[in-house]
Amino acid sequence: MRTRPFGTTGIELPCIGLGTWQVFDVGPDGVPGATAVVDALLGDGGRVVDSSPMYGRAEAVLSGARGDRRDDVFVATKVWTADLAEGDRQIGRQLDWYGGRIDLEQIHNLVAWREHLDRLEARRDDGEVAYIGATHYAASAFGELEEVMRTGRLDAIQVPYNPVEREVEARLLPLAQDLGLGVLAMRPVGSGTLFPGPPAEELAGLGGSSWAEALLRWCLADERITVHPCDQRRRAHAVERGGRRPAAARRGRTGAPRGARRPLVPLKARYSTRLRATSMLPRVAIE
Repeated sequence: MRTRPFGTTGIELPCIGLGTWQVFDVGPDGVPGATAVVDALLGDGGRVVDSSPMYGRAEAVLSGARGDRRDDVFVATKVWTADLAEGDRQIGRQLDWYGGRIDLEQIHNLVAWREHLDRLEARRDDGEVAYIGATHYAASAFGELEEVMRTGRLDAIQVPYNPVEREVEARLLPLAQDLGLGVLAMRPVGSGTLFPGPPAEELAGLGGSSWAEALLRWCLADERITVHPCDQRRRAHAVERGGRRPAAARRGRTGAPRGARRPLVPLKARYSTRLRATSMLPRVAIE
């Protein structure tokens, strides 16, 4: 799988990762399935897995699914609380689950970011955290995210990026490039709102065999994107599904955080306009 530099950290990461929102929030019966997903990721040359305390049991399930392959996985998780003591407990559990180290600890949705930065830097000095990041899903918070980026204390950001959520192109992606930050792109398929896609014949020339793959290629055509941790079900089964809308999205479970806005684009216009935009971008090999 193709790799890209992770900002100016000196390491490279595979450009396709795994997101655990909802997919890994399962009981004991779901652990074998989660293990199979991790197996598929690693078998394809992937490494990056993204999680959060917000995702219910996902962090613990990921710990079991990775087994003894800790060195093969780049764990990107988050601290998500305004209570600093609870933040310490969250990170403590993560250290127990992930072999005493966290590759990328992100401040989820900028909650108490000033206070958490001090604590994360101390943990980095102690060798518990390798890199520090910050995330937000809403364009209305990008001004504050820019403020955090300009502190010079981050190694990476995680933001939404897909053909209907392009706000990051205006300021955040150029700033991340200037500051040498890695960029993780969330919601490459719009949390399911971009499904179902256009007919198969309209995909000709995009270099993909499904709408899901076309969207992944669209995202990765911007070299400033280091990696996007997508829903592995969509990635692994995109060809088999023929671009059909995932079952979770059909049931109304889009995977977006509560309060996340949905793109208000008419269905027909959404695909004709975005398909033209996609076709103008260079193809990217994701194998």
